[in-house]
Amino acid sequence: MMPMVLVVDDDMRLRDLLGKFLSDYSYRVQTAANAAQARAQLASQHFDMIILDIMMPKESGLELLASLRSAQSSYKQIPVILLTAQDGLEEKIHGLMSGADDYLTKPFEPKELIARIETVLRRTIAPRPVGIDLCLGDFIFKVEKATLFKNDKEIHLTSTEQMMLRILSQHPYQPFSRTNLAHRIGFVISDRSIDVQINRLRRKLEDETGKYLKTIRHVGYALCPDS
Repeated sequence: MMPMVLVVDDDMRLRDLLGKFLSDYSYRVQTAANAAQARAQLASQHFDMIILDIMMPKESGLELLASLRSAQSSYKQIPVILLTAQDGLEEKIHGLMSGADDYLTKPFEPKELIARIETVLRRTIAPRPVGIDLCLGDFIFKVEKATLFKNDKEIHLTSTEQMMLRILSQHPYQPFSRTNLAHRIGFVISDRSIDVQINRLRRKLEDETGKYLKTIRHVGYALCPDS
């Protein structure tokens, strides 16, 4: 499953556009028109990220953010990206000091929002402990030793395949861009080379349909293990 995102904005047109755009990138999305609806959504399901408009009637986005970050809140760890039409430095500082993880000024390019979501999730989602084995259908990936097994038989992985699978395994469900994967692997390799490595891993995992190594449209790749 991809991360679940809650979009909170009183502008119905923008709210619907963001919901559709994030869904196109394979994020799971729910929307809310105001702070009250957002609280109802938060009470009923888990969210990995909140996209929150500042200028809303009755209770502003900053007021909602303050309540989410309060010591008594059950939601204080959920990362929040603020959206606002105010582009002044003071407004930005105020938003970040209120507990936001990032701040985006309207109008913005939708792909920039995706990049910021990816960056915040990478920073806030804790890596999977390296001692935990990962189940991928009939395969078991031992994260600590970066070894892959099927029915107790080890499947040979190259050093690059080991590093790539380990990086993805430590952040399950989190999308990584090709550039980010290349940077983390530490090799000077092209985006095309990342695609080649992913295809090789899919063949070794018998994952031709991309059930486990998912392609995230316009972003990159994410590993989605068995629950």
